[in-house]
Amino acid sequence: MTVLLALSPMATTIAAAAPVTSAAAPYCYEEPSQPTADVSDLKARFTSANWMQTLQTMYQRRWPSGQGLAVAQVRDQYWNQFVQKNSFEAFAESMMVAIHEETHMWDLDPSRTRWNVHTAAWINASRQDTTVPLYDGFPRKEIIPLIKDRLSDSMDGIYLRDRTQGEYHLQGVLAELNAGLMGLPAVTVVQEYIKGIGASNARDIAATNLRYLLLYLRVAKDRHPDYWAKIKNEPKLRTLVLTQFLRTAYWLEKSAPYTGKLGGPNADKITITNYAPENLAILEEFTGARVRTDTQKNCTT
Repeated sequence: MTVLLALSPMATTIAAAAPVTSAAAPYCYEEPSQPTADVSDLKARFTSANWMQTLQTMYQRRWPSGQGLAVAQVRDQYWNQFVQKNSFEAFAESMMVAIHEETHMWDLDPSRTRWNVHTAAWINASRQDTTVPLYDGFPRKEIIPLIKDRLSDSMDGIYLRDRTQGEYHLQGVLAELNAGLMGLPAVTVVQEYIKGIGASNARDIAATNLRYLLLYLRVAKDRHPDYWAKIKNEPKLRTLVLTQFLRTAYWLEKSAPYTGKLGGPNADKITITNYAPENLAILEEFTGARVRTDTQKNCTT
């Protein structure tokens, strides 16, 4: 089963700016998680009535970023569409979709995002990027000629070849990547309870959406020089791009032992292409930072 979201533009107002971190400063992306913390008591007490309390407490123990998002979105009416409540195992498995979608709800809230003008991103419990300028952009379908394999074909069909989705600009690329980077840890930290296929493409979603971002930057430089100049001179956007690259590496590594349950073999194959020289070159040119390609891929040099 493949679970993917089709975004729609939302009218918005402008939110306050977040502090800017230098994209060139060496650092490693990390965030707290305790995937072995005991939640057996939550499993034993789980009912369809206490699912939100269970969700918050489960992530308080295992992944505080998930707890923070759940608290921020606790009043959202759409949780019920995403959360499975018939058993604790089904509940845990549904967290990839639920957290993915609620990340969209937070990021694209009209108080934070103005479509194609500026965006927001819930990164983790201690960092949320807001009012990140986008300067519009160009349709993401323009990256299709750069994809020379079929590793991401199912998602390409939805996000790139679809008549509506293919027209989305950088806004859509960044929104899907950020949601994927919340959905992946959401199930990584509860992987022992996942028995079905509801989270089986979590790693693929993260790897593929990073692919789209890197290719989008390459097309921007090669075919849209005026746009490239604008975004390359935007510190908040450069910082976000670098963070998302390192964050993808961080959670793909954390989830790697659970390939098969949380992703197929194509996720790692796509990741290899993401580290191709031409993709690393565009990342490093855009961000001004050099990333590590050894066992600490979540770090800059």
